[in-house]
Amino acid sequence: MAIDLDGNSEVVVRTPFALPFCIDWLPDGRLLIVSGLDSRLLRREANGSLVTHADLRSLSDKVWNEIVVDGRGNAYINGGPGIIALVTADGSIRQVAGGIAFPNGMAVTPDNATLIIAESHGKRLTAFDIATDGSLSKRRVWADLGSGIPDGICIDADNAVWYGDVPNKSCVRVREGGEVLQAIDLDRGCFVCMLGVRTREPYS
Repeated sequence: MAIDLDGNSEVVVRTPFALPFCIDWLPDGRLLIVSGLDSRLLRREANGSLVTHADLRSLSDKVWNEIVVDGRGNAYINGGPGIIALVTADGSIRQVAGGIAFPNGMAVTPDNATLIIAESHGKRLTAFDIATDGSLSKRRVWADLGSGIPDGICIDADNAVWYGDVPNKSCVRVREGGEVLQAIDLDRGCFVCMLGVRTREPYS
């Protein structure tokens, strides 16, 4: 669904499978869709057709979850048994991280140098350095969230991270190190937040 600030909406694409889990765009504007239940990554072509971009079953046939695409066209997908997979621009697939405590939202910094992932069961945001070939290294805690349970995340213009928190019914902004800069209480669980082009306020 595409929804504008006035609440108008339209169906952009209907998937032939249940539960499209997460989406992101390639640099050329084509849409990627995680079909988590059948371990595939789909790509929407300019003519509206859906084709398989990557088959993730070689890494895991468990449920896949979130995706983020960097400026080089590399797609990172997480899920399965707590892993992050890399699908490069040339179509190769490999695991680049493991041992993630319930992987959820991911974001890449504007310089394509760092990937940040929400570890929901770890109550933290974890960062990796991104190499030019897409590999991840130097795993570290970017922010210990205390009682916060991060789901979907996004990075703002000041390099702070917003995260949706379902159990605590909130959307929270933190800086590297874990300092809470802002928290918005909601009347329901917040799975994900995203910043719009014309505002700095998060949408949940």
